[in-house]
Amino acid sequence: MRTKQTSVTIGQNAEKRACDYLKRQGLQLIEQNYRCKQGEIDLVMRQNHTIVFVEVRYRKNALHGSGAETVTFSKQKKLLSSATQYLLERYNSVDLPCRIDVLSLGTNNHDTQWIQNAIEKRY
Repeated sequence: MRTKQTSVTIGQNAEKRACDYLKRQGLQLIEQNYRCKQGEIDLVMRQNHTIVFVEVRYRKNALHGSGAETVTFSKQKKLLSSATQYLLERYNSVDLPCRIDVLSLGTNNHDTQWIQNAIEKRY
């Protein structure tokens, strides 16, 4: 008997899929679900010497656009603020090589869209 997944479970599964995908691309996980008063960052990863903040978006179907298209201006501002707070808390600096990526997932693996440097930092 199948049970209906909650949105939290769906989100957790999407983040695990995203993390696994990015690890296969050579990134290393630093932290998952970083929270601060400014917001949340789904995945914090490292690619060589660059800290990569990843926003994971899942869409059951793409009839109304991809997951990447759902990252609003308001969400972008929260991600930038959260990334800044993370850098200050963990490294006491905002002057480090970093970027914010968006990873959009669908129900099938071929629906994966990885947008690197999707949101530019403005310090």
